[in-house]
Amino acid sequence: MILHISSILLMWLLLSSFSPPIKATFNLTLPHQHPYPEAVVHQVQRKINASLSRREVLSKDQSSACLTGNPVDDCWRCDPNWSANRQKLADCGIGFGRDAMGGKGGQIYVVTDSSDRDPANPVPGTLRHAVIQDVPLWIVFSGDMTIVQKHELIFNSYKTVDGRGANVHVTGHGCITLQYISNVIIHNIHVHHCKPSGNTNIRASPTHVGWRGVSDGDGISIFGSRKIWIDHCSLSYCTDGLIDAIMGSTGITISNNHFAHHDEVMLLGHNDKYLPDKGMQVTIAFNHFGEGLVQRMPRCRLGYIHVVNNDFTQWEMYAIGGSANPTINSQGNRYTAPADPNAKEVTKRVDTNEGEWSDWNWRTDGDIMVNGAFFVPSGGGMSAQYAEASSVQPKSAVQIDHLTMYSGVFGDPRDNGDLFPGYTGGGTVTSATNKGGSSGGSSGGDGGDFFGMIFGGGSSQAAPPPSSILVFVSTFLSLLIIFILDTTTNHAILLSLL
Repeated sequence: MILHISSILLMWLLLSSFSPPIKATFNLTLPHQHPYPEAVVHQVQRKINASLSRREVLSKDQSSACLTGNPVDDCWRCDPNWSANRQKLADCGIGFGRDAMGGKGGQIYVVTDSSDRDPANPVPGTLRHAVIQDVPLWIVFSGDMTIVQKHELIFNSYKTVDGRGANVHVTGHGCITLQYISNVIIHNIHVHHCKPSGNTNIRASPTHVGWRGVSDGDGISIFGSRKIWIDHCSLSYCTDGLIDAIMGSTGITISNNHFAHHDEVMLLGHNDKYLPDKGMQVTIAFNHFGEGLVQRMPRCRLGYIHVVNNDFTQWEMYAIGGSANPTINSQGNRYTAPADPNAKEVTKRVDTNEGEWSDWNWRTDGDIMVNGAFFVPSGGGMSAQYAEASSVQPKSAVQIDHLTMYSGVFGDPRDNGDLFPGYTGGGTVTSATNKGGSSGGSSGGDGGDFFGMIFGGGSSQAAPPPSSILVFVSTFLSLLIIFILDTTTNHAILLSLL
């Protein structure tokens, strides 16, 4: 970490010697982070309001029966010939992941084989063979299928998995991994009963096979990736998280999904001290958080999270949690509290006392509280003005129903039924314990072997500590560079780097 900070400061010193001083107005910790997240919030609200207005104006027109006011669905579903122009979907994204191109412009790849016999040498026609290709692909399915994976399904960039028109299930070992890639759309598939796997060779591209350590058993794992859009999926019953985004991932939209039967639903951020996650920006919109959920909808660290027009119908511990000062902007959601009188609060500051979190920007605006639910705001969220974000008029329960009526895979029941009764393909619902609440813990169960996943080996042993000489030299260089910066730049810029 010391070497990493020294490198950043040294780069800044070199750049400042070749360019005039610049007034620092914001601090970008990731190269693809949006500099003005509130502009994205404004854009999302404009699209929602435009779709709702169009629906109201055309509500008596028989030809507008497809309109729900949901800007994603209304963008493509009203075309009766949508299947002839599937790639129109790529133009319908909203929020921080709206620029995810997926396989737009690429060829259509039809998955005809549901097998996963050899992850190191996938067979043409399988989903694994499709997602590792080096070119943009729009991936569709020849018919209904259940793909039981032997190990992680590792994606390459510029891929769309489009399950419309088929009943597609991805389950088994590892499930979906998006690691150090960009521009992926995952749409209209079931992801469930995912279990850990690894300690094997898995192909990640046509030219590269790598050794993988043991995975966590996430439904969808987003690791150091950007421009990701997950839409209209149904997720449940995985060993770890249903969706986890860590290690500097950003530019993500999670929309129109149905989450059910799970403990730790969604984790956003690696650990409390992983500073690149300050640049994480995620939009969570029009999702249905349904039956059998316990916590983490989501659980956030450090970044900017926009939670808008979702329907939270169940939690056992809390709905939205966080640590390490994330910004949480909750707008136009419906929160229905459980019967438990001790679980009415929507929010949870994980292992943090009020003296620390009182200035965190957590805002509720236009949210609907049902059955005694309450949201505890803080920081800028305590005032009428909040970081220049446009206000959202409270939406009625009827509008929330319309906006989320098709959450999950199309054709699945909207209510809280169990989609997989009696399923024995693996995966468990972990106990309702608050794993990963400690400051500085790691992802998921906060003990995951993340770097073993990248560099191989299933061991969870810690790396050897740096030598005392290395630590001394690194510390000396850091202090020297800070002293030089302090004498050559203004204090505001220096503080923005620390």
